[in-house]
Amino acid sequence: MSETRCGTLALVGRPNVGKSTLLNALLEERLVITADRPQTTRHAILGIRTDGDDQLLFVDTPGLHDGGRRALNRSMNRAARGALFDVDIVVMVVEAGRWGPADDYVLEQVKQARGIPVLAINKIDALPKREALLPYLAQAAARHDWADLVPIMARRGENVPRLLSVLRGHLPPGPHHYDADALTDRSERFLVAELIREKLTRRLGDELPHQLSVEIERWREGPDKREIHGAIWVERPGQRAIILGHQGSRIKEVGIEARQEIERRFGRPVRLELWVKVRSGWTDDLRALRQLGYDSEQG
Repeated sequence: MSETRCGTLALVGRPNVGKSTLLNALLEERLVITADRPQTTRHAILGIRTDGDDQLLFVDTPGLHDGGRRALNRSMNRAARGALFDVDIVVMVVEAGRWGPADDYVLEQVKQARGIPVLAINKIDALPKREALLPYLAQAAARHDWADLVPIMARRGENVPRLLSVLRGHLPPGPHHYDADALTDRSERFLVAELIREKLTRRLGDELPHQLSVEIERWREGPDKREIHGAIWVERPGQRAIILGHQGSRIKEVGIEARQEIERRFGRPVRLELWVKVRSGWTDDLRALRQLGYDSEQG
């Protein structure tokens, strides 16, 4: 009988390097939301991939960043740093051709972790010439004693199978923790709230980059369809007006997009109702953060 292997792998990096896009590519499923905006990911999210005897438990994390005085920023940093402990493999994601102080900050956290360090160099298509990749790889290799370095293009899936093969090679022996068909340990309620937030972030990222969150206030399973009521929390009345749009046109469009994707994802008709509510200073309110599902311990 063959030996099973199972390992936990943390995906870490500065904001907006493509960690969530990479997780979706590694899973070959669209589990986590993505948007071309920093700090789209706010929670550590588990993605599960089982290939025969191998089970990989990926943890997608918020972008690690130095600074950010609000409680929400501290919560995201805690979620990212917490994922580095007790993992078997740490996958640091960087953007090809770029390495700045924010990447140095992440690397310092990686060096303190116990897991096997692997560097995934993403967005290789952003380089003006592919020849520029070789000197960048050499410079990156000199920064740390990496077990492996793998250049990838997560958005198109280029070289992602090679990265997956490398990661499987580092898995420790051990029993699987989840059923073979499991994708995540997150609830459908959480995933639906994230899908709604993704639609809002993609439409309003320039106007409201960080000041909105989504809470599912009602979830009812009917005989023919699922009824979902979502509250969109903002900090100021002016932000509420932005989300609503002229005569409610914008929130209606967001609701249609979200409903269609929820139905595609979960295979059931949905009646989705959205409201926009104002809660002043929620991003720096520990009690509000707890209500919205964030880790809100001081620190």
